[in-house]
Amino acid sequence: MGIALQTSPFFQMIEYLAVFFCGMSGGMAAIRKQYDILTIIITAWLTALGGGLIRDVFLGALPPVGVSNLGYVLTAFGAGIVVAIIHPEVDELKWSMLIIDALALGLFAVNGASKALMYSTTSLTAVFLGTFTAMGGGMIRDMLLNEVPQVIKDRHWYIIPAVIGSFLTVVVWRWEEAKKITFQTEFALDVVIVVLVVVLRVISVKFNITVPGAMKRTHVHLPRRILVREVHHRGKPTDDPAFESTSSGMVPVAGGGEESRKTPERKTAAGNGIRTSVTSTGSFRFEDPDLKASDAEEDRRVMRVVSSDGKK
Repeated sequence: MGIALQTSPFFQMIEYLAVFFCGMSGGMAAIRKQYDILTIIITAWLTALGGGLIRDVFLGALPPVGVSNLGYVLTAFGAGIVVAIIHPEVDELKWSMLIIDALALGLFAVNGASKALMYSTTSLTAVFLGTFTAMGGGMIRDMLLNEVPQVIKDRHWYIIPAVIGSFLTVVVWRWEEAKKITFQTEFALDVVIVVLVVVLRVISVKFNITVPGAMKRTHVHLPRRILVREVHHRGKPTDDPAFESTSSGMVPVAGGGEESRKTPERKTAAGNGIRTSVTSTGSFRFEDPDLKASDAEEDRRVMRVVSSDGKK
């Protein structure tokens, strides 16, 4: 928590509840995979305290609270044992678990950013570590269970509320540090930040508000010169008498005559009028007639067939 929240017995209790229900969430993921009780407990522990482990390792705060705070560790282990017993009931409480997960997201974001600032990090570092604290446990859980991490798979607002919560925590901390706000005001603003994170997360799921993906486009805009490219084929053109297949590739047929020296032009299977020029090395050069280049430019681009005696 921030300094204000850390000194509040009420929010210390809320933090233990957040650890407990995050552990239940991780345990449920292991139960759905039909793993044994030991795996369920370990997954619950990593989900509840994994974000704090990442944060403390980055800060050099060793040993991390995830292995040194007996209260947190026992709470996480207890969550795994409890969910192994009441998992059918927990599985039906989807919205309740969502709200509790969102509450943990907000509490851990404030916790991570505040602890980073206590170690005199920059504001940007504090935002990153607050976000890692909020999301890290879920990422470790999903990777441990060979799943796509929820932060990537879930297109609803998940990382966005965590980033906002971490950023606002840094702002409030700097205000308090500059004596612009009192201790009581800091406490109230920390509460507002946690509530804001919960509201953003729940609203995004309730109303199916998702993060947009890549822009959908149907046309490609590239310089015309890029559209003319050389493509090498190993096989022999089936309808070209001027070439024969050898172990080194396609070579011109000796004495192919005037017919073999002509630049064959074909249409593709779709009949789009693309001109194909065959070189003496057995390579094909595709050109787009829509480029409307001058005859001189076209003559320079098209490579004529060279016979085996080197004459054009």
